Amino acid sequence: MTSLYKTPVTNLNGIGEKRATLFARLGIKSVGDLINFYPRTYEDWSNIKHIDKLEYGETVCIKAVVATSVNDTRISGGRIISKTAVYDETGSIQLVFFNNKYISSMLRQGGEYFFYGKISSDSYGMQIVSPTFAPAVESAVRQALSMLPSKIKDPLPDAIRERFDLCSLRQALFDIHFPKNRQQLEAARKRLVTEELVVLNLGMRNLRDHSRGVTSLEITKDYSKEFESLLPFTMTNAQKRAVSDCINDIINKSSPLNRLVQGDVGSGKTAVAASVCYTVAKNGFQTAFMAPTEILARQHYKTFQKLFENTDIKVGLLTGTLRESEKKQIRKSLADGSIDMVIGTHALITDKTEFKNLALAVTDEQHRFGVAQRAKLLGKGNNPHLLVMSATPIPRTLGLIIFGDLDISIIDELPPSRKPVKTVLRTSAMRGGVYDFIRSEVKHGRQAYIVCPLVEEGELDDVASAEEYAADLMLREFPDIAVGIVHGQMKSDEKDEVMRKFVDNEYSVLVATTVIEVGVDVPNATVIVIENAERFGLSQLHQLRGRVGRGKYQSYCIFMTASKSKETKERLDILNHSNDGFFIASEDLRLRGPGDLFGIRQSGVLDFKVADVFQDAKLLQNASEEADRLLLDDPELEFPEHRKLKEHLRIKLDEIMLETTL
Repeated sequence: MTSLYKTPVTNLNGIGEKRATLFARLGIKSVGDLINFYPRTYEDWSNIKHIDKLEYGETVCIKAVVATSVNDTRISGGRIISKTAVYDETGSIQLVFFNNKYISSMLRQGGEYFFYGKISSDSYGMQIVSPTFAPAVESAVRQALSMLPSKIKDPLPDAIRERFDLCSLRQALFDIHFPKNRQQLEAARKRLVTEELVVLNLGMRNLRDHSRGVTSLEITKDYSKEFESLLPFTMTNAQKRAVSDCINDIINKSSPLNRLVQGDVGSGKTAVAASVCYTVAKNGFQTAFMAPTEILARQHYKTFQKLFENTDIKVGLLTGTLRESEKKQIRKSLADGSIDMVIGTHALITDKTEFKNLALAVTDEQHRFGVAQRAKLLGKGNNPHLLVMSATPIPRTLGLIIFGDLDISIIDELPPSRKPVKTVLRTSAMRGGVYDFIRSEVKHGRQAYIVCPLVEEGELDDVASAEEYAADLMLREFPDIAVGIVHGQMKSDEKDEVMRKFVDNEYSVLVATTVIEVGVDVPNATVIVIENAERFGLSQLHQLRGRVGRGKYQSYCIFMTASKSKETKERLDILNHSNDGFFIASEDLRLRGPGDLFGIRQSGVLDFKVADVFQDAKLLQNASEEADRLLLDDPELEFPEHRKLKEHLRIKLDEIMLETTL
């Protein structure tokens, strides 16, 4: 089958250079590419309707010719609306596409296509908005499949195929394209998904097992119990398990610690990191803790200073805004070893910063740091241990993919002292009561966040910008209350100054965009109002809700929405009834998919041809177990029955490495 990947698609009847260009835009350059370009949906395109028989509101398939070249119109926010007209022998209809910059090159004037979508209307008549479309590709795919050899060497070993009752690869390739019934389609998907997920899991284990080598750092004594005595509270069992995972890796493994500690907002990840740092420091080595923002770094610095004030551990702070003389002194102390632990920002990874004996690197909010930044911090020591932290709850099976090169510890328990945030849904008509509630909380010395989805005027007509909103609040609603504003288009030092004033209660109300999603602790903040809540994903809403409820006072999250749809209410009700970030993430994953949920590009690691991480969660678990079984029996995949699988693995590893270096 390898040779088919060297056979250009132009070798197929009916595909000339122009049509080949269209295929190439879909990543199809060879016959093999075409065979592996699996359908994403299986709409009924068999019942073709004539344009003159179309009715408003129905979902239909038409076969029509593109009458005009695509007309692109740029609107606010840099977005594009594209329009064209298509016709058949009975009439014509307008097609509308939103923010698809490639559509003009994908639809050729005079070309005939199938279009599938819902009929709507505007002032000019009927239209189809963002239809699914395809040139007549059926004959090309059938030609490509006819070129398959009668016997294909299957990358999946016989044992796996028998264990899961999988059809042959050849049968799966035919049936994924042209299933005669639902049973054939499901059998083909199961076969192809299993292969895809087994290869992916093998790839991730390869990265995890071979990425860090061995360490010569001799850390032999566990000081975690001693550290617990420094805390003004008792750690949860989940925190203790995470600490134990880290310390065991450091003391008992030849390879360095390479672990993600993942926990919900307020679960106590910082205390876990502090315990590990304490053990490393007491063994005579240095630790570095890198935060994504200066204000967060400063807050961590204060926290660690207080924790270690009665110990012999010296803590330093290194950020970009320090005076040059201060930075020089900190760097000198790191180089000679007089600072045991340093908290900082990207200033930690500049060429000027050197350590005497760095043994542990910690990154907070790990998704804010690229692989290259993480590697540069690790390069400051002699293969030091790595601990990364994330407050984005991710279902464990998916976490094994996204963070496949890391071992994972999950803190799935909140401290008993933490009060659940009361969550309510309010409509625009109830806005006056919401403002009254904020005034009442401020009167009692508390503070409030108000989150807007946009930054500047004109991005969307029906949503007020943060700038406008803050000005209106200051003038109309809260003339006697100090109101601050922070958003992503402000300079870093400006944002830090606003956040500092909010932390110090110089601002009672903070109007913000989602830049506060990862932010500092403000225990005095008891209210967060999220405008146009329907525009946010569930996980993002949960992260924002976590900005309050960090102190001793009862806190409240208020979702504001003008939407009257049943779907919006049901979606937001998930948050009303649950404070479990992992459950919410699973629901968000089901509703939106992994790319939207976690901000992960749909290429490289998560560029599945046919698998779906939610729909195929059980198969993902099975694939993970199979990968472990395979590597236990044949760590290098040298057995004859595993060689084809090893070839596929090599290709996947190349994809993953390319993705992580972009």
